[in-house]
Amino acid sequence: MTAEPTPQTEPSPRTPRPAGAYDPRLREAEEFRSRPLGRRLLAPLATLAGTAAAFAYVAAVDPNEPGHYPVCPLLRFTGLYCPGCGGLRSAHAVAHGDLATALGANALAVAGYAVCAVLMAVWLIRVVRGTPTRITLKPAWWWAIGALTALFAVTRNLPFGSALAP
Repeated sequence: MTAEPTPQTEPSPRTPRPAGAYDPRLREAEEFRSRPLGRRLLAPLATLAGTAAAFAYVAAVDPNEPGHYPVCPLLRFTGLYCPGCGGLRSAHAVAHGDLATALGANALAVAGYAVCAVLMAVWLIRVVRGTPTRITLKPAWWWAIGALTALFAVTRNLPFGSALAP
């Protein structure tokens, strides 16, 4: 009788690794730090430039005037507001510094802009410090975000939630 080899499995993230064990995250961090700062800043600065350009365009071309942007297909065919309806108007208001109007157009979008701004700042700070950034959410968080978005969409289409409608 011969003993069969036991399969080698990767220890779970919660299990402490023995001293001197290979950790792929450490190697990735070392490789990231070895890159020049300019190269590390390329992705976050390009993302920031694209976002700034999009907000500048929406600030310059008023979505409150008909004919500049396409109509939401869900609103056009069903008369129901989707979670994104009013998002361009809220971006226009944010770009002009009018937070009250932005919240009235689409409060969920304004919250999204704030979350994106915080994540962008964290990304830039971590890049400058030489720390790789990886944001991973557990499935429960994705379900919670989806449920919140669905609740927002349903509520803004009901009579008692008309304050959330654009």
